[in-house]
Amino acid sequence: MDYNQLFEQIKRKKSFLCVGLDTDITKIPSFLLTEDDPIFEFNKRIIDSTIQYAVAYKPNIAFYEAHGVSGWKSLEKTLNYLNLVYEDAFVIADAKRGDIGNTSKMYARAFYEALRCDAITVAPYMGKDSVVPFLEFKNKWVILLALTSNESAKDFQLLNIKDSESNLFETVLEKSKEWGNKDNLMYVVGATQAEHLKEIRKQVPDNFLLIPGVGAQGGSLKEVAENGMNDYCGLLVNSARAIIYADSSADFDRNAGKKAQEMQLKMAELLKAKGII
Repeated sequence: MDYNQLFEQIKRKKSFLCVGLDTDITKIPSFLLTEDDPIFEFNKRIIDSTIQYAVAYKPNIAFYEAHGVSGWKSLEKTLNYLNLVYEDAFVIADAKRGDIGNTSKMYARAFYEALRCDAITVAPYMGKDSVVPFLEFKNKWVILLALTSNESAKDFQLLNIKDSESNLFETVLEKSKEWGNKDNLMYVVGATQAEHLKEIRKQVPDNFLLIPGVGAQGGSLKEVAENGMNDYCGLLVNSARAIIYADSSADFDRNAGKKAQEMQLKMAELLKAKGII
């Protein structure tokens, strides 16, 4: 999916919602445990109930890797379902990969080709040659970690660089612009870091930003939109727990859909206020 196709999706659905599929088997409704593949069945029902309100889905790979081979099979079935039934959904592998060049190339092949994801989250710590292999795939995206929402982000990301007026995350933004562009490079910026969004937008005015941390982590959707939205929206706001674990009854999927709709309606108002829809 390219930049314009993603933007058209946002306008059509009046939404920039990304649903995080952080599927924890200990938290899904207990009646699903009798299914042959409880994780896939949970994901399928969540997707079916939220697809009209969401433009993207982001399975967190750790929740699948934790189950070994069976977890990878659940992940593959989930991704196949999205690609076959809802092919207009933007699919992000939240894998946070990044290694020496030949290893990164194999990671890219795994998630872009074998699993047919549109995007993958990548850690920039090892520099250019660990990121560029992911950028060599047409109509695929790298989502580079910039300023994350976790409490310890300040341990490194907000440190000042010696002989520079920039923080580390600002240096990542500036340097990475030499590697990619708005058509293949996004950035992770936590919703709890919304006070930095105006400055981030000065550095990367056109790139999409993946924003986790709205919902269970307490980030403000309104503040994120006011500080981070551009003329093409430029935002994918992720919500996982607040949607997928909204309810544990037999109607868990319907209630997840209601939570997604609530967020979509707020997003529609923000898009309208920006003049996008």
